[in-house]
This record gives sequence, C-alpha cells and structure tokens, in this order.
Amino acid sequence: MNLSRRDPHTADRMGTPRLSDAEWQAERRSGQVERLLTVLGPLLILALWEMLSRAEVVDPRFFPPPSRIVLRLGQMIASGDLWWHAEVSLGRIAAGFLMGALPGVILGLAIGLYRPVRALLTPLIGALMPIPTMALVPLIMILFGLGELSKWVTIATSVFFPVVINTAAGVASIDPIYIDVARNYGASRWSFFTRIALPGALPVMFEGLQMGQAIALLTIVAAEMVAASRGVGYLIWTSYKTFQIAQMFVGLLVIASLGYLFSLALRALAHRLTPWR
Repeated sequence: MNLSRRDPHTADRMGTPRLSDAEWQAERRSGQVERLLTVLGPLLILALWEMLSRAEVVDPRFFPPPSRIVLRLGQMIASGDLWWHAEVSLGRIAAGFLMGALPGVILGLAIGLYRPVRALLTPLIGALMPIPTMALVPLIMILFGLGELSKWVTIATSVFFPVVINTAAGVASIDPIYIDVARNYGASRWSFFTRIALPGALPVMFEGLQMGQAIALLTIVAAEMVAASRGVGYLIWTSYKTFQIAQMFVGLLVIASLGYLFSLALRALAHRLTPWR
C-alpha cells in the first residue's frame, strides 16, 4: 500500500503517523497537478512546434508541423505501409531481446553466485562491453550472413551486456543474512537459486532489462539502415534519402511509441514480480 496516499481514517498497522484531512487533500491535489503536467508538457511542446513551423520561424521543410506528420501517419496506417514495416521490426526486436536477455540473466546470476565464474567472465565482459555494437556489424554479417539471424544477433549483443551486469549487481546486493539462513537450513542449489538469488536480483535485473530494451530499439534502427529492405529503420533512412521528412518523423514517432510501451510493460511486470518494492 502506498503510505502517502492512504485514507487518513484507515488504521495504520506500521505505526506511521496518519495524515490529517488537510494533508490528505493536499496530497491528492499534488498528485492531480503532477498528472496534469505530465500531459500538458508534451502538448505545449507540440503546440509551440506547430506555431513555429507554420510561421516559418523554423524551416518547415526540415521540421514539418506536427499536424502534417499526424496526417501522414494516418495515411500510412490506412494504406498498411506502416504496419508492413513495424511488424518486421517488432519481430526482430523480440527475437534479439530474448536471445540477449536470457543468457544475460543466467550468466549474471552465475557471476554473482560463483567466484570462479566471476573470475573467468568479468575480464571478458569488461573488455568487450565498450565496443560499440554497430562496430561489430561487419563481423556479425560475415559470421551470420545478411538474413534475419544477423539482425537478431546484433540486437542480442547490445542487450546482453546491460542485462548481465545488472543481474550480477543484483545478486551482489542481496543481504548476506538471507544467504546465511539458506545455507544453515541446508537449502539445495535449486532452492537457493530460485528462492534467494533470483528474487533478490530481480529489482536490479529489471533495471538492466529496461536499459536493454532501449538499446535494442536504438540498435534495430541502425541495423535496418545498414542492411535491410523492410523495417522502421529502413523506413526512416529511405524517407531521409528521398526527402520525405514528414514520413521520416512518422518512423521516429513509431520508435518512440514502441520504447514507451515496452518500458510500461516491463515496469508492470517488475511491479507484479517484485511486490515487496
């Protein structure tokens, strides 16, 4: 229960002082103002952009008014062109994210739990992590070809490192008392893994998954610009080359929307799996 939002007349079992009616009303008004600002901020920016573009204070050839972008968005949805590109990118993101996140979680838990694994893998991860994923694209294409697999591997490579590092950090942040209790009661390795290590690492691990999904979106756009004939990145790149700027902004809007939706989904999953936070 959110203590700051509780009913002032509800009994407090934790001994926290209850809010008075005036404080409760102030808290509610503060929350309403925050939600209003969350909506108004983007709307004000769009309205300013619209006015500046139509008044040609900014060049409408490079920054078309949002109304024109929305019109182009509707046209692409009606024609099916947008979904034709978006479904390919979604499939690539999903496959690459799973290919990078699952090994990242497993190895992160192993690094956090076992010192020999940590000694073996930490130097390798530290050496490989600074290399930009796009710098590896030529090598990935040589190894995996020009098909879908190379794009999945490119995304997986970018997702793997933030997930493995945050998962290992999550295990390291577990209170030692839980580990001692599990050992004293003779918990099996599987029980220790599923009831201590994994739940304890989940909060920090989800931060790594959040970073991973954001990086996956960045990577898919860059990968589709380099070697693809479909996808949102390809749409953005070809729109730029043919000077269809409104259509290019549609592609950028799609990427931004996907990132926001993925972030909400991961936060909802984290809230469900870590209710104690």
